[in-house]
Order: sequence, then structure tokens, then C-alpha cells
Amino acid sequence: MTPQILTNLRLIDPEADTETEGWLRIEAGRIAEIGEGYRDGTDCGGKVLAPGIVDIGVKICEPGERHKESFRTAGAAAAAGGVTTMVTRPDTLPAIDSPETLEFVTRRAQEAAPVNVLTMAALTKGREGREMVEIGFLKDAGAVAFTDCDRVTTNTKVLSRCLTYARSLGALVMAHPQEPVMSSGAAVTSGKFASLRGLPAVSPMAERMGLERDMALVEMTGARYHADGLTAAGSLPVLERAKAAGLDVTAGVNIHHLTLNELDVGDYRTFFKIKPPLRSEDDRKAMVDAVATGLIDCISSFHTPQDEESKRLPFEEAASGAVALETLLPAAMRLYHSGALSLPQLFRALSLNPAKRLGLEAGRLAVGAPADLILFDPDAPFVLDRFALKSKSKNTPFDGQRMQGRVLATFVGGHCVYGAL
Repeated sequence: MTPQILTNLRLIDPEADTETEGWLRIEAGRIAEIGEGYRDGTDCGGKVLAPGIVDIGVKICEPGERHKESFRTAGAAAAAGGVTTMVTRPDTLPAIDSPETLEFVTRRAQEAAPVNVLTMAALTKGREGREMVEIGFLKDAGAVAFTDCDRVTTNTKVLSRCLTYARSLGALVMAHPQEPVMSSGAAVTSGKFASLRGLPAVSPMAERMGLERDMALVEMTGARYHADGLTAAGSLPVLERAKAAGLDVTAGVNIHHLTLNELDVGDYRTFFKIKPPLRSEDDRKAMVDAVATGLIDCISSFHTPQDEESKRLPFEEAASGAVALETLLPAAMRLYHSGALSLPQLFRALSLNPAKRLGLEAGRLAVGAPADLILFDPDAPFVLDRFALKSKSKNTPFDGQRMQGRVLATFVGGHCVYGAL
């Protein structure tokens, strides 16, 4: 690969928490040199260069629902959105709960996706919460974490055994904290607004209750644990206590819970129906503050494709979820332009921390790190047209909204997989 020098850049280093003007040299798929000032090379016009996004919790509907999303379309969407590593969920049909299924999706990803793809495996067989998967075999086959996604394991004896076994192997367990009985059938967050709309609702306390239970089990077993999508202010003291106690715990938040709130579902638009449901403005602000302080470690898209037939239903019957691989960065720019988060803070949560949690070299702007990079213009305005998205499914809540932030080029291992310079 021919060495390449990119110059006239705003370099975002989330590890050093800095933004500097300078240049960067790519050689043999890695960052070979970084410097301040100007150097002869490809002039990038003062645009922003940052580590590529490491997106934990992407749903790709292979096997079982390729009409919603495939590795080819998700890979194209990721490249266009500046996501250089997708960490995919096991909630497929069938679930990824055996080395054979994991091998299939790994092969498909290598064939079809232009970005890095890492796969999580189910924690229990069929994601049914009754029998632990072969964690050791799946880890050896390449599983980077274990999760039953939005299905809560209600049997605490089964979950404690899973955590104990995962601890013995150094495996990471991810969970979606909820009290499942309270959450069952809920479409929105409880409160006056939900009552006025006549929609089935759940209190944010259900999330706190689920997290309290999980923290007790983590304390008992010593397992490595990641809460994949906290949304409620009431959950934050629980997370803070767990970290202060030295538990090996991290947490993430969905970009939609950082940029939207419960009032957005006012006209019953099902594209705003996600899981957990959108919360109050106070909860949204609390989550943003938690990202700023580092209490919340990661921001993810929680990309969940749904076809039109699943969404064109009454609100309480419609499927949950939104596509977000291409909207993750421009939605995050709302937090930057509002002054809530700096670019280094954002990329700490979008790139550095997810990579660190999974033990990856990526997510850093440092000599020797993989040249997984995105070049983007944080100020470029546009109106989002969902039909222009590269994902097969078009269920985005940002359709028709004015946004800022355009990816100009995406590099994976030094190769430009999107855009041109």
C-alpha cells in the first residue's frame, strides 16, 4: 500500500482529549506519523479527522431476515456513516448461539462488508434464558461478548451461572437492564404525556430495578459486565456506586436517547418507537451529562432495521427500533453544536471507550494504531431523506429533519472504503 499523507486537518485525539491542527501519515494500514502544522500531502481543507466509530450493538438481519438488512447493505451504511467497526448482535433467526452459526455470519461479513465486523454471541441458547451457551467454544470461535440483547434473563440462578462461567474465561457479558414484568408490552415512558396519549407505558424505575439486580450479581461473581443502553437518570447512581466499588462495569447509551425525548412520539409516529422508550427531557440531559463526565462510557447507534410492514401499525403494535448507522454521527453533532460535548469527548464515547472495552487497538489517533479513520465536515448542513439511506430498511426518526455533519471519507486499515480525496 502506497504511503499517504493527509494534511490541513483538525485532528481529534480522544485519548489525550485534544483537538489540534496538523497532518497524518498512513503506511501499511496503520498510522505511521502525526505532526502539527502543515506538510505537503493531500489537502483536506481544514476538515476533521477522527478515529473511526466502533459501534457496539448493530443488528444485521442475517440469518433469517435479510429483507430487513444484510451485511452488504449494513456495511455500506456503516462506511457512509463513519463506522469502521460494527459489533453485531446475536438476535438473529436463529440466534447466534453455536460456533457453526457464528462461523456463518463471520464468513458473510468478510465477504460482503467493507468495514470491520465483530460478532457477539447469545448468552443462553435461543436467547431463552434457560440454558447457558458454550461460552468457551464461542469465544474461541471469535465471539467478542455474550448477550441475550433485549430479552432479560429472569432466572437469576441461570444468569449467575453464566456470569460465573464468563468470569472464569474473561468473557464480557452485555445486558439490557429492565425489570421484565413491568416493561412487558410498554410502548412509551409513563407519565402525564403517556396518559394523555393513551399508550401503554413503563416507569424508568424498571431500568433501575434491572440494573440493581445485575450489579448485585456482578458483585457476587466478579464478571466483566456492560450495560448496553441506559436511559434513565435514576440508573446513574447505581452505576456510579458499582464503579466506585471497583466492579468491572461499563455502560453505553443509545444516540436516540441523547438527542430525542418522549414528546417526539406525540403524533404517534412509529419511527420514534424504540426500546427502551424515549424518556423525559430531564433524563435526556442527565444522560448527556453522564457522557461528559465519563460515567457513561459509550455511545452507540443500536441500529435496528424494521421493514415498513412492521412499522406501519398502531403505535403499541409496531415493532421497536430505528436504523442509525448513517445518522449516528450527524445526530451526535447536535450535541457538539449545542455545546454539550466537545469533539474529543464525543469520540471518547464513540470510538476510544468501545474499542478499549473490547480489547481492540482501534479507536485511537496515535502512531502505530490501525488507520481506521473518518474525515468529516461537522458543519455541513443537509435535510435527511430516509430513502437516500444505504440500509435496506428506512425506519429513521430523523427523516426530513435538518442536520449537520457529513462524512467525506472513511478509511479501514488505510484503505478508503467511502468517499474520495
